[in-house]
Amino acid sequence: MKALVIDDDDGIRWLLSRVLREEHFEVVEAGTLSEARQAMQQPFDLIFLDVYLPDGNGMDMLKTENLQAPVVMLTAETTFDHAAEAYQAGAMEYLPKPFDLNEVRQLIHRVQVQPVKAVVTEVSPESGVSSEMAGLILGRSQVMQLLFRTLGRVAASDLTVLVTGESGTGKELVARELHARSPRRHAPFVAINTAAIPGELLEAELFGHEKGAFTGANKTRTGLFEQASDGTLFLDEIGDMPAALQSKLLRVLETGSVQRVGSNEERKVNVRLVAATHQNLANKIQKGEFREDLYYRLNVIPVHIPPLRERRDDIPELAEHLLKEAARELSMSAPILLDDAIGLLKRYNWHGNVRELKNVMRRLAVLTPGASITLSDVALALGQRQDDEQAETLGDTAHRFLKEYIEKLGYAKATGLHKHLLSQVEPALLQLVMEQCQGNQIKASEMLGLNRNTTRKLLRQYDIDPAYFK
Repeated sequence: MKALVIDDDDGIRWLLSRVLREEHFEVVEAGTLSEARQAMQQPFDLIFLDVYLPDGNGMDMLKTENLQAPVVMLTAETTFDHAAEAYQAGAMEYLPKPFDLNEVRQLIHRVQVQPVKAVVTEVSPESGVSSEMAGLILGRSQVMQLLFRTLGRVAASDLTVLVTGESGTGKELVARELHARSPRRHAPFVAINTAAIPGELLEAELFGHEKGAFTGANKTRTGLFEQASDGTLFLDEIGDMPAALQSKLLRVLETGSVQRVGSNEERKVNVRLVAATHQNLANKIQKGEFREDLYYRLNVIPVHIPPLRERRDDIPELAEHLLKEAARELSMSAPILLDDAIGLLKRYNWHGNVRELKNVMRRLAVLTPGASITLSDVALALGQRQDDEQAETLGDTAHRFLKEYIEKLGYAKATGLHKHLLSQVEPALLQLVMEQCQGNQIKASEMLGLNRNTTRKLLRQYDIDPAYFK
């Protein structure tokens, strides 16, 4: 089999070529689009194509040229917009740099076992990601890269999506952008918060009602399922839906038809359903508060948006974007976030997630007196919310660093973690305490909460000399 690697980075070409040759591929390399077009005079079984090249855009080549082989797009800047564009233009996969070589090998094996045929979906020029969406789910962290790729894959389909995540993470915006990137984008997007409407009124709101069906029903009214015909219906806070209504929703999903309140007539509906919740539906199922069969109907494509505190490295880029957006709205120059201000933003726990960050950036854009935002400016903007509960705890910090460490190591390779991590943490703690106590083992034992014999034993074990700290 033969592969073409198109990338202007010599290192990327070398790495991919090496892996491909290990899998018995003949490899041709190209550093530009013009070199790639010359190479494509011969057939290939697999193409790796970078988005940004010296003489053009790889995405344009994917969309405008009839590439006969499955294409894997490569980019250092993964966004939902890019991912959706690539999949809808027919890409087999979309890999962010730096990529996992194991994933590259899996893609190669897919092509070896069964050649992949590209499926192209029409992409409208106006269906790009809104600035609001970009602000809310922007990010370079691994968890966000996976999210973008999942959204990109499912956007053009009619599959039901269940979006989970805490308040303020952007669940409705994800639903809106899935709609905007789908073949249904020219039909209505209809949204409802099911927790905001009493159960007795919610049924009529969703399915409609006939005139005289109940007190106050002075005229016939179509429900949201009918209003969203050929489009997308977004059911927010689905976990709060009353049990009786869950049964009726399940029936609609099974039959594809609704009955208005006060009518026996079945009315066919054609909608794509996106549901969302901040609750743990598995726990609600165990408690008998949510139907398991409805959960499986909704959870065809699960999409989880992580809280901001689990992707702290995304905060600087998010904050800069939201600050510039706020300044644009206010017709003013955006102040610059200084490093110590960014540090505080990263340490803050953001229980309101990106929505809270957006509000803080708007506050800073208006209230910052100078051209730079300092640590004290951020502390003032956070106000009373900057307390011990909001500050990052030791547990939060440990969780964040351990997660990053194990992800870099690779979960499949992670063995003997407890012993290994203890051997790294214990000596570091001993050295810090001995430094603080100036080598006094009695004081060090008290600070550590250990007896002196245990402290001496640990010092010997890790070859730490107390005299060094005196």
